[in-house]
Amino acid sequence: MEIRTRPAITVSERDLERLESMLAGLPDDQPGVDALREELDRAHIAEPETMPPNVVTMNSRIRFVLGPTDREVEMTLVYPRDFAGRPDQLSVAAPAGIAVLGLAVGQDIEWRVPGGQTVRARIVDLPYQPERAGDYML
Repeated sequence: MEIRTRPAITVSERDLERLESMLAGLPDDQPGVDALREELDRAHIAEPETMPPNVVTMNSRIRFVLGPTDREVEMTLVYPRDFAGRPDQLSVAAPAGIAVLGLAVGQDIEWRVPGGQTVRARIVDLPYQPERAGDYML
């Protein structure tokens, strides 16, 4: 996965620890591993209690617009172990999940998917963010 635009991102320290632990247990050649590592390496890290309330964190409910079709979707960003294949779930190991992690409402990101198509996502709302709700253990 090649991310074409790289807006600033913020990741909570707790999410970072859990994601790094998850990555340590995955084979290096698993799709998405390198892209997720790259995103975590460039992220600004914040304490969960000081996370900006408009930033996508793990277990956040996200409303975003996907381009080039401009289709609006609402999904919950989940760890792969919690992904049940429901249409309202987005695994952080999937290209779109990697792309939206750490973005703030109003930010856009583009990435290239296998086959060469460019996909764009713009975060339009964050109906639920665990840190904003005080749910620090999710």
